Amino acid sequence: MKVKTRKATMTNKERMEALLRRERPDRVPFQAGGRSFAVLYSGGNIPDLFAGTYTSEWVYQAEKKASRDFDWVFTPNAVRPGGRGGYNGTFGGEIKLPTSQYSQAVFVVRHAATTPEEVMALKVPDVRDQFTPEIIAFHKRVRQDKDDNKYFNMSVNALSVVNMAGGIAGAERLCKWMIKEPEVARRLLRLASDYLIETAQFVKDTFGVDRAMPTGANAFASNQLISPKHFEQFCLPYLKEVHQKVLAMGFKHLRTHPCGEQNLNLPYWQQVPLGDPGVFHVGNEIDLGTAAKYFPNDIIGGNLDTTVIQCGTPEEVYQEAKKVIEKGKSLPNGFILIPACELPPLAPVENMMAITRALNDFGWYD
Repeated sequence: MKVKTRKATMTNKERMEALLRRERPDRVPFQAGGRSFAVLYSGGNIPDLFAGTYTSEWVYQAEKKASRDFDWVFTPNAVRPGGRGGYNGTFGGEIKLPTSQYSQAVFVVRHAATTPEEVMALKVPDVRDQFTPEIIAFHKRVRQDKDDNKYFNMSVNALSVVNMAGGIAGAERLCKWMIKEPEVARRLLRLASDYLIETAQFVKDTFGVDRAMPTGANAFASNQLISPKHFEQFCLPYLKEVHQKVLAMGFKHLRTHPCGEQNLNLPYWQQVPLGDPGVFHVGNEIDLGTAAKYFPNDIIGGNLDTTVIQCGTPEEVYQEAKKVIEKGKSLPNGFILIPACELPPLAPVENMMAITRALNDFGWYD
């Protein structure tokens, strides 16, 4: 097999800078995310991560080490380790944290609202609850940390409108109310939108917009759950509003992930602004070339199969990464290699090394 192994002429930070200037980097960058993987890789465990046992500094250093060892773009998450237990917990529901090394699922004990009356009575929580003085001081300090793998100083979840709405009351209720109680479904989407807009505003006021990336995933908008008609009627207006308002605050680049089967939603997603440019991150269900046609002015991210990363052999991972890299390199938009969904925490180290090897064998531009 003939490969193009070369010496890098750019750091990961410089690769991201080039893409955001709409220029071609020397090589495809890899943005893995993977906070849970990084914690395990550094000897930690998932229950303690979700319980908030580890300090922000310890988690930051674990992510930094993984980004260095596996050559990926490092983007610290604005939320402190442990967080608030997901969207349901943020709005006052009850959750059970994972207790097993083999699960990172947060289990819902009680949703924040389970009836139309409870939904209509809900108020938007104070976003400052997720930003303790410690986390504010920490992020202000690490913004000054010089790292060749770090372009964005922080990512902040400010775009997950549909996931947050579904998390408050349960995805099944959101879907049912879109049909039977549309005003209740819209109330959930309104609450989620207002909270996310206030989160972005808080980040701007506290940290500034320079090198901060608002992100979001919206799996509950998948056509496996709702029709394109309901996406257009319910989800699209709120997604457009949130993206427009976040961009108006001065954030330059947004990254959104239409998780799941959303091919029929793409004509509507196309109406949602992402910045100049933004990143449209797709999963396995959406072809990279299809995404590029709908978002010709944005960077395309994706869509390395997470099942293969978790369960495949190193050679299978290597071949899968090669296929995605070569497809992504052919796009005129610019491309970032990203797992199709969240990086599996228990991904074998050998498989992660296989991705790095594939990048260095096939990721170079001519």
